[in-house]
Amino acid sequence: MQTALTRRLGVPGIVLMVVAAAAPITVVAANFPLILTVSESVGMPLMVLAATAILLLFSVGYAWMTPHVPDAGAFYSYVDRGFGRRAGLGTAGLALFAYVLLTVSMTCYLGVQAGNLIELWTGVLVPWWAISAAMIAVVGFLGYRDINLSAKVLGAVLVLEVAAVLAIDLGVLFSGRELTSLPFSPAEAMSGAPGLGLLFAFLGFFGFEATAVFRNEAKDPERTIPRATYIAVLSIGALYILSSWLIISGLGAGNAVALATDSPDSVVVGFAGEILAPIMTDIVQVLVVTSMFACMLAFHNIVSRYLFTLGQRGVLPAGLAAVHPAHGAPSRASFWVTGVTAAVVLVSAVAQLDPVLEIYTWYSGAGAIGVIVMMTLTSFAIVGFGTRGVSAPGLVRAAAVAGGIGLLGVLALSLWNFPFLVGGNLAAIIWGAALVLVFAVAAALPASTRPAPADAQEPADASRR
Repeated sequence: MQTALTRRLGVPGIVLMVVAAAAPITVVAANFPLILTVSESVGMPLMVLAATAILLLFSVGYAWMTPHVPDAGAFYSYVDRGFGRRAGLGTAGLALFAYVLLTVSMTCYLGVQAGNLIELWTGVLVPWWAISAAMIAVVGFLGYRDINLSAKVLGAVLVLEVAAVLAIDLGVLFSGRELTSLPFSPAEAMSGAPGLGLLFAFLGFFGFEATAVFRNEAKDPERTIPRATYIAVLSIGALYILSSWLIISGLGAGNAVALATDSPDSVVVGFAGEILAPIMTDIVQVLVVTSMFACMLAFHNIVSRYLFTLGQRGVLPAGLAAVHPAHGAPSRASFWVTGVTAAVVLVSAVAQLDPVLEIYTWYSGAGAIGVIVMMTLTSFAIVGFGTRGVSAPGLVRAAAVAGGIGLLGVLALSLWNFPFLVGGNLAAIIWGAALVLVFAVAAALPASTRPAPADAQEPADASRR
């Protein structure tokens, strides 16, 4: 049985995969108004800048540790190397739980958005679950095939997304509207509720952290992964800082918060039509749907790689580590992700959960908390590894500590505002508690129940001697 994935991804391919998961047009059209609303200020560019800085600090240690991590388990592998197998396995369980929830939440929201678009254009009402089922089939097909096929699809969608965002930015620049410096005022950024604004700015980067998940398919992982990580964070941050400033300026610094609060789901879409041309409203609506599809595909591929790595290391059945002889992809793992996603969507639909207010809100809220917990653990695992294992340069350790402290702050904000993230619903809060329980139970399993990874996969270093 073939067990090695085909190494075809370079830096551009990995960047496309992870930036697509961040869904730029969806962040600009949906998250930006939300940041304005919850923060009650126009200091969004500085909030995005703060999120970028925290993630860059995190990336320093993440990139340094890449050569010392033997496989593509990302958070699982990093925590395993830094804190040991018990914490690593707990992180693996948390990763699967969080990313599956994020995949399902995007699948259901995509069904609603695409259904709304179809109804707007044709007058035909298609059930959201039918569209979600079709999207699961398409994503399952792409995930089963060569990773380059997914990268090409994501690349095409991402280019259109970024082009649309930049078109809006240029529209503001050439509109003659006053460009205000108020959004860059520290006093403005600290007014209102800056903590909530920072939290939602941070969530707009989700997906970048998965660069290491594609390690086994990278042409030169020790150089490709660090470069892709830095490029992803910097490109996302630069785009969001620029676009948030220009959109606030275009709406008017004195009106932006009120406009976003009144019409959070349409203010940016409508603004695009106003600043460019009426047809741009339809284009942005279509791109929001394709952006959600790209995000769904990216998360599907992330979960597939987690299953593949866990199968390789004997934590899950070895069959999940099978590689398709023709496509060179973890097709069996991808097939299982398709099945699990379909099952969760089916159960949620049969339970008659609202696809937006309940499925998307609850699942994405719990998944977001899970990713932030894993990033925080990974940051301090890097510090631990750099202290006890291969000695890390002082600058790397300082950056990892600073990034970890920043992530702890974001985690504290997330937990404090978790009822807000999930709509204040008791059942959703129980979901969040279940997430923590999954991690705690997995981490408490006796070490003897978890096989050690094969020696061939473990590079020798001081931490394993």
